[in-house]
Amino acid sequence: MATRSLWRAKLALSATALFGGAAAATITTSEDPAMTMKLYSTVPVRLFRDSLTAAAVAFDYEYSLWGLPEGSSERLKAKHEVHLRSARKLQELCFKNGGIYIKLGQHIGQLEYLVPEEYVHTMRESMLNKCPVSSYEQVCEVIEKELGDKPEKIFSEFDPVPVASASLAQVHVARTHDGKKVAVKVQHTHMTDTAAADCATVDVIVNTLHRVFPSFDYRWLIVEMRESLPKELDFLNEAKNSEKCLHNFLKLSPRIAAYVYAPKVYWNLSTSKLLTMEYIDGAQVNDVKTMKKLGLQPQEVARLVSETFAEMMFKHGFVHCDPHAANLIVRPLPSSRRSILGKRKPQLVLLDHGLYKELDDETRTNYAALWKALIFSDGNAIKKHSAKLGAGEDLYALFAGILTMRPWNRVIDTSVDHLVIQGNDSDRSELQMYASQYFPQITELLRRLPRVILLMLKTNDCLRSVSNALLQEPSLETFMIVGRISSEAIIESKLQKRSFLSWLSAWLDEFQLEARLFIMRIALWLLRVRKVLVLK
Repeated sequence: MATRSLWRAKLALSATALFGGAAAATITTSEDPAMTMKLYSTVPVRLFRDSLTAAAVAFDYEYSLWGLPEGSSERLKAKHEVHLRSARKLQELCFKNGGIYIKLGQHIGQLEYLVPEEYVHTMRESMLNKCPVSSYEQVCEVIEKELGDKPEKIFSEFDPVPVASASLAQVHVARTHDGKKVAVKVQHTHMTDTAAADCATVDVIVNTLHRVFPSFDYRWLIVEMRESLPKELDFLNEAKNSEKCLHNFLKLSPRIAAYVYAPKVYWNLSTSKLLTMEYIDGAQVNDVKTMKKLGLQPQEVARLVSETFAEMMFKHGFVHCDPHAANLIVRPLPSSRRSILGKRKPQLVLLDHGLYKELDDETRTNYAALWKALIFSDGNAIKKHSAKLGAGEDLYALFAGILTMRPWNRVIDTSVDHLVIQGNDSDRSELQMYASQYFPQITELLRRLPRVILLMLKTNDCLRSVSNALLQEPSLETFMIVGRISSEAIIESKLQKRSFLSWLSAWLDEFQLEARLFIMRIALWLLRVRKVLVLK
């Protein structure tokens, strides 16, 4: 026994010496020894934390649910408690590791009803507002490396305290030498240092959990992050996205182009890790109080947000996929004046253009056709276009339910307000029950769908959250906007074919659309009248 222990000790010492020697050799011969040293000192610690958290979560689920009958009240209660404990463990891991882990937490927080609600609420409450902040010394280091001099030399003024911090970067207010007020977005130094290694370690953990628990299959989320993260870390790519977005509105959506804006980029003061933009004053899109002080009406802002993203999804095929409240600013339209009642037209300012997705023409028109079918309760068309988008003929009802947050019997209900979520406890309980009951099928659906559609689901959840904050009550008008713009996109695609039959079909579609929208407006007016009468 003593001999075996001695050999184990020798083996451990040899392995340690071998790893230490290899690490030392790599550090010495590296082009950037400091960076390599940092990786060798931080990555093992982060991997250890990952493994410890994954093991604790796996053990908790296995032990706490052991022997409890499926569907029993005891199992449901135990599962809720395990979900909550595990979400908090994951939250703690994200904060300790930082970097892409914060991004991962933010993604989870926006996947309402696609992951257990305990995870969504835990992540949503913390990840958007408690991001890490780089020290001023680290900020100076990035600016000097990227622009060749200290902030006080590059700019006439530079506020060392950031006005905002996100998972990948933080923003400082500065002033150029010609007096222009600018926002300087500086990438966190640790993102560059550990991003690739973090992706690899998270990948290992998620794949391991999937092997242990086959129903836990969120590998698609890691694949998506691995693909999108390099683009989000390239701020020049972000700058190009912002300009392309505005160009699309001018070319494809001129009717609302003046009402959508992105900050001007200062290209001579921007690099892949540092982005200098025009500074925009305004209210965050969920700050109703400030909005009203500016003379803006929440209903008009909600309408503009819905129109903006419907145009992107159904007509442009180039979609901003991170539209949470911190990335949407609203201000009075610069060219507008106050009305007699003190009201002004809103302008939506889009921030953080790092995460965009392109929909090819076939996907874009099928997605538009699916939403048109959802709005107008066309069950056969829902099935047809859901299948074309990858849901299959067996999960189309579930796909429709995830898109609308309504059960199938409500999706195909012909009443005008069939998709409106009342937001009461009964609605929430129903949705959570469905999410829990069909969790394996939801996982299978997410595995099947193209990743671009998964990002559309996330975008829908963000927009739903923004709309709820603005209106604080169910809104039929949002669905009317989606129905109109998705239908217009299909009509436009038919007109591009330039045949008489296509033109005739498009004309009939347009006539039918106007008739449907007219009926919906009348129904909306009647619903409002009834609501007023009930209140009296």
